[in-house]
Amino acid sequence: MGQFWTKKQEDHESDENTTINPFSVDSRKVEMDNEEKVELAAKPEPSPVPDDEDKDKKNEDKNAFDPYAPHKIKWWGWILLAGLIAGTIYIVKTKEPASIESAEPSAEQTQQGAPWNESDVQKCEGEVFGTFYHITYQSAKELKGGIDETLAKVDASLSPFNKQSTITAINNNTSMETDSMFAEVFNLSKKVSAATDGAFDITVAPLVNLWGFGFKNIDNVSESKVDSLLKFVGIDNVSLVDGKIQKKYPETMLDCSAIAKGYGVDAVGVYLESQGVKNYMVEIGGEVRVRGNNPRGLNWKIAINKPKDNELEDGTEIQEVISVTQLSMATSGNYRNFYMKDGKKFAHTIDPRTGYPVQHSILSSTVLTTDCATADAFATSFMVLGLDKAKEVLKKHKELMVFFVYTDENGEMKEWYSDELKSLIENR
Repeated sequence: MGQFWTKKQEDHESDENTTINPFSVDSRKVEMDNEEKVELAAKPEPSPVPDDEDKDKKNEDKNAFDPYAPHKIKWWGWILLAGLIAGTIYIVKTKEPASIESAEPSAEQTQQGAPWNESDVQKCEGEVFGTFYHITYQSAKELKGGIDETLAKVDASLSPFNKQSTITAINNNTSMETDSMFAEVFNLSKKVSAATDGAFDITVAPLVNLWGFGFKNIDNVSESKVDSLLKFVGIDNVSLVDGKIQKKYPETMLDCSAIAKGYGVDAVGVYLESQGVKNYMVEIGGEVRVRGNNPRGLNWKIAINKPKDNELEDGTEIQEVISVTQLSMATSGNYRNFYMKDGKKFAHTIDPRTGYPVQHSILSSTVLTTDCATADAFATSFMVLGLDKAKEVLKKHKELMVFFVYTDENGEMKEWYSDELKSLIENR
């Protein structure tokens, strides 16, 4: 589990594997090639008609039916013509347009709504939680003030780097009082922990601090130190009663870094919805929440970069494009940020159950579901569980869609998609 409110460079590196491209709408323009110039063959000159056949030819022409000479039509011809017209009208009116209804809808037909008015397209960006945010929403009024206020509330509740925050007071044992945001995150954390057999645990902070970011303190880690901290780790050591946190051990510390950023994304989305906004995209450091449609009236498009074994290669090649709406996405891990052991790559993730770095094959875990906080928590959990156990959890949670980057037995990078996600991937 990586730290949450970290230096901007560290956060940028950890989310580098996901490229958010909300405006890469799949609107391929069908451009007509230059029309073919077809030369009409010259009309051949008529062959001369012999004199003895000329009279017969003229008589045939005279007796031929001429549609442009109605005065020459016999009385029975008018009856026949009227019957044909009436029959044609009846067929046209009563025939079911089955071919139109069963036709495959075009991109324009499947769009969820009308394109936004240019005056309603609002965009804002800024810095928060040691990273950057980008928000696009449809509204007649600008809401950046309320957005920043919402993010400030999340920081005041969950940031361990804010000396005045709720979580800082709890970790310092100066106050056990919580707020509504903290309580919501705490309860969700307990739920995800139970669903993942303890792989997700917000009490892992002492172990993360021991190993250091990127395991920079690995030389100072010993078995005795790990064992001495393990008894303070475990979500069951903490409970929330009547709005107050109760600890079994005062040494237990909370670290919401694996869920708080996703929760911040949700908090902004909830705020926008409270202001009547139905179409929006909120992205904070690679964590995303989308609702409704993009400015073109279509589903939002999210691009995932293609993993590469060569660290020197530029990682901007698109792996997949996902068409989404009413969903959130979060990524944990970074396939460019790993350590080597016995010739294999391993992610910088601590297993809260053992106190040691995981040695599973997953290097990066991307999860899509309704809310971003849940996606964030499960993405971290799967990094701890590994590929096989993550698949077992997914069998019980069909609401989750995932994309894993992992290393196979030969140490080569591979990708794995859940069946639920494949339906969203374009060009597949």
